[in-house]
Amino acid sequence: MGAIRKTTGPTFALIAAVLASGGCLSAGPRRPSVPTADLPRELVKVSLPDYRVEPPDVLLIEAVRAIPKPPYRAEPLDVLFLQLAEPIPGEPLAGPVSIESDGTINLGAGYGGSVKVVGLTIPEIKEVIEKHLEKVVGLKGPRLTVSLAQGRAAQRINGPHLVRQDGSVSLGTYGSVRVSGMTLAEIRQAIEAHLSAFLEKPEISVDVQGYNSKLFYVIQDGGGVGQTVTRLPITGNDTVLDAIAQLNGLSPVASQDRIWVSRPAPVGAGHQILPVDWRAVTECGDTTTNYQLMPGDRVFVAAYPMVRVDSTMARAFAPIERLLGITLLGTSTAKGIRFFNSFNGAGGSGGSN
Repeated sequence: MGAIRKTTGPTFALIAAVLASGGCLSAGPRRPSVPTADLPRELVKVSLPDYRVEPPDVLLIEAVRAIPKPPYRAEPLDVLFLQLAEPIPGEPLAGPVSIESDGTINLGAGYGGSVKVVGLTIPEIKEVIEKHLEKVVGLKGPRLTVSLAQGRAAQRINGPHLVRQDGSVSLGTYGSVRVSGMTLAEIRQAIEAHLSAFLEKPEISVDVQGYNSKLFYVIQDGGGVGQTVTRLPITGNDTVLDAIAQLNGLSPVASQDRIWVSRPAPVGAGHQILPVDWRAVTECGDTTTNYQLMPGDRVFVAAYPMVRVDSTMARAFAPIERLLGITLLGTSTAKGIRFFNSFNGAGGSGGSN
């Protein structure tokens, strides 16, 4: 009886220590630490505040108006609009013409082929083409209208732009603009102000193509064998049930009575814990604790306490079991060797007699 007491005493002490060593929330929250009456939940959701861009979001920027400041000099891939007042019969010269990579525009076989225009201003291009039409084609006093239909400015601006680690986006040869922490309206104003040094009254549109910086987390306790942390993007409509559904439900060791939402708080404000009644949410359709998730929220799913006890005891006793196993194996091996030697000795002496 004394041996049993000596054995069970440390065991119960170990179990008590395991139950008390899981951290400040190891037993699960019993009371909410913040008022929960007015918190948004499944049927009473709120719109999130204006989205503020941070790395590594992806912005989609489109140039609505991107006219370079004069004097603008034509570059390859620009598009010019040409219109000849008195064209050759049957061969009108009117419409957009692209500047090729070699700096020329093709007027067509009837108008003498290509003319080099790269590096020239719009008036200079008009003069060069009119001289070409007089000398090569033989037109007398051609009246030509030339305008810039599309410059490379829009091509440099248009497209997706990653918000870099320093909080800026690159606009190609127009430099970079810092946008971290700004709303879309503020970003639009900042980029237009930056481009006004290069363009005439620029206008752009800005939207978020990739919402990568606003997240929430689901932490599943493994019951003493680690934790699984899953990072999920905020859509603005997520609830606790949505979060667990994205992980295909609770893990086999999860406790349905020990689930809560930990909401980030400023330093010194204390814990903001929102307990979740999982059975009421799933079995009864009760929306009281199916909270709407906000950026930075942690949905914590604790494991059954006895799973933690079992895992901790297994870790504690595993070295002892290995040591006893090795000892038992050594003892059995020694006994076997002695028995084998004694048996051979007895057999040998009997044979010699």
